[in-house]
Amino acid sequence: MLEYIRGLPKAELHLHIEGSLEPELALQLAAKHGARLPFATLEAARAAYDFADLQAFLDIYYAGADVLRDAEDFYLLTRDYLRKAYMQGIVHVEMFFDPQTHTSRGVDIAVVISGIGRALEEARRTWGMSSGLILCFLRHLSEADAMRTLEAALPHKHLLTAVGLDSSESGHPPEKFAAVFERARALGLKAVAHAGEEGPPSYIEQALDILHVQRIDHGVRCEEDPALVARLARERVPLTVCPLSNVKLKVFARIEDHNLRRLLRQGLCVTVNSDDPAYFGGYLLENFLAVQRGLELTRGELRRLAENSFEAAFLPTESKDRWLQRIAEYDTGIRAEIP
Repeated sequence: MLEYIRGLPKAELHLHIEGSLEPELALQLAAKHGARLPFATLEAARAAYDFADLQAFLDIYYAGADVLRDAEDFYLLTRDYLRKAYMQGIVHVEMFFDPQTHTSRGVDIAVVISGIGRALEEARRTWGMSSGLILCFLRHLSEADAMRTLEAALPHKHLLTAVGLDSSESGHPPEKFAAVFERARALGLKAVAHAGEEGPPSYIEQALDILHVQRIDHGVRCEEDPALVARLARERVPLTVCPLSNVKLKVFARIEDHNLRRLLRQGLCVTVNSDDPAYFGGYLLENFLAVQRGLELTRGELRRLAENSFEAAFLPTESKDRWLQRIAEYDTGIRAEIP
């Protein structure tokens, strides 16, 4: 099943580029800048990554992000992720970045976007990998700060696909950011939001009805509200689910307890994603393998997850259709090879 999943054309829709910072690069950049990390060796880094909840993860995540200081750093970070993505059969990626994490440290937003953008363009030229860039607002900060961030990004709006909402969900409902999302929509940007990971199902409803998002990132707690599940299925609202992340952050105790298969079989547009892969134990391929083994997914269900990733992507219809056709051709070819 490994080679079948690797060969499936896939889109990654829930990937925090700062969360792909592997310890090796973090230590390299720390040495370059004379920065201090909470760990000094690879062994200490692995111990530091043994966190118990979302806030503990965010603490180490922000500490690691401090080594990202110039455009070359952001280029190297993004380049390393895209190389892994290419090797795992990812042909399209819609990447989150957290400018407030960097501007609060004095790093200009132009530095962040230029470094990331250089790597994305390189991947397009080298591998034909398409991409989108999603500017995320940190929900533990104020809406006023989010609005300032959006305005600062306007000179680079042509490089942005959407805005998003991430960071600590508990106690920070989507409605807190109604005005900045309204402003983003007026500028022609699409919208997504993390909801229903830590937060209750009502946060998913707020994201849909107040922020008017086109996708819900995570969304696994929707199952606590059967009427919401029915709505999500009826309206084909994508849920960008991150299985290994959910287990690492104790949303589910084990991968075998995850509700992805139940949601998929109820007709929801569920996708598989890697979230912060350097911290959560795996990139997209590892997440697919984990749910295939832990939930005993059929090959047809794996194909459906890949198809969902393109249905949910912010791609032109003709591009979606082309990749769906490629998936069908690939699957048919694999079946023909089976004796």
